[in-house]
Amino acid sequence: MNGSRPRRILLVHQNFPGQFKHLGPALAADPKNEVVGFTMNKNPDMAGIRIVRYQAARRTTPGVHPWVAETEAKVIRGEAAFRAALALREQGFAPDLIYAHPGWGESLFLKDVWPDARLVVYCEFYYHAKDLDVDFDPEFLSTDPTQACTLRMKNVNMLLNMEMADAGIAPTHWQKSTYPEFFQPRISVIHDGIDTDALRPVPGVTIEFGDRKLGRNDEVITFVNRNLEPYRGYHVFMRALPEILARRPNAQVLIVGGDKVSYGAAAPEGKTWKQIFLDEVRERLDMSRVHFVGSVPYPHFVGLLQISTVHVYLTYPFVLSWSLLEAMSCGCAIVASDTAPVREAISDGRTGRLVDFFSSEQLADSVSELLADAAARRRLGAAARAFAVEHYDLKRVCLPQQLALVGGERT
Repeated sequence: MNGSRPRRILLVHQNFPGQFKHLGPALAADPKNEVVGFTMNKNPDMAGIRIVRYQAARRTTPGVHPWVAETEAKVIRGEAAFRAALALREQGFAPDLIYAHPGWGESLFLKDVWPDARLVVYCEFYYHAKDLDVDFDPEFLSTDPTQACTLRMKNVNMLLNMEMADAGIAPTHWQKSTYPEFFQPRISVIHDGIDTDALRPVPGVTIEFGDRKLGRNDEVITFVNRNLEPYRGYHVFMRALPEILARRPNAQVLIVGGDKVSYGAAAPEGKTWKQIFLDEVRERLDMSRVHFVGSVPYPHFVGLLQISTVHVYLTYPFVLSWSLLEAMSCGCAIVASDTAPVREAISDGRTGRLVDFFSSEQLADSVSELLADAAARRRLGAAARAFAVEHYDLKRVCLPQQLALVGGERT
């Protein structure tokens, strides 16, 4: 790098800032850095970061072979990023570092524009047809014999990125382990980070929704998904609710999440997973105590965690949700599924309780027992927060590690 000019950093995310929400401003705050954000997002303006937008020139070809449709879509986005990169190069911009989320294809051809740039890729998940998410839940197993073929093609984009990349970052050890062995030595495990200063227990906090107000003195069960769907155990949670509410007559249930699909298969046409599993148990529920609050503003979400008596987190073996770590940071007493990568954060009996993902009975037992045991809740909640502060704190743990890695050091 030429010491007479700033160090040039290109952050690539189709929905910028994405995982660079904190890293981008931290890099931009250093006067020795010139930071450019590369994105399709129309509204990501951030102080100190020059935003360069690109747009796909075309849609996926109608009738293209279904196994390569996603690959073509990523190549189309990759071409759009490539052409925007050529224009940047013509303007004299040459990054020393490209840090990209490669999931949508944007980084495919950037090394062809800037071959001397160091490329770091965000390693979120590498797909497998066996022993991970797609064959985990027998209730939703696909009967399509081509599923393995589709997943193999889904990994083409990541394989091409791995061939070029100098380094990778995975948020958990388990997510790193999903990647091919040849690339794992180049992957550092560094989480995105949780702001444990903002996400903390607040004894007197209350939240309002509709004509209700709830606080720490109420018995509140919380369950959070981006969208309510089987990948995050919504069906298991709903099947446990009748028994939990029967045992705990004062409990109120707050369910956060939308009606769409983030992961996995869509619900049958004309239906939503939310409605399917609510209808399955509705007649056994006191609906005056079950509150679907939809997607809520982040401050309201934090307040919801801060009043939680018991927080439930369930997931297939898949990407770890930020919401689990946010709940830990807020000092929640947590009942979670005994699945990867949850076990990296929740140790049964120490930082929470783990239950068989498929057992609504175990879930009902654990939640009910914890609701009845204030001392256990205090102990588990305090330990969960301490673990989150030690391992996932944004300012003192994760962000310094990210800065060290993108600075060329190995963590």
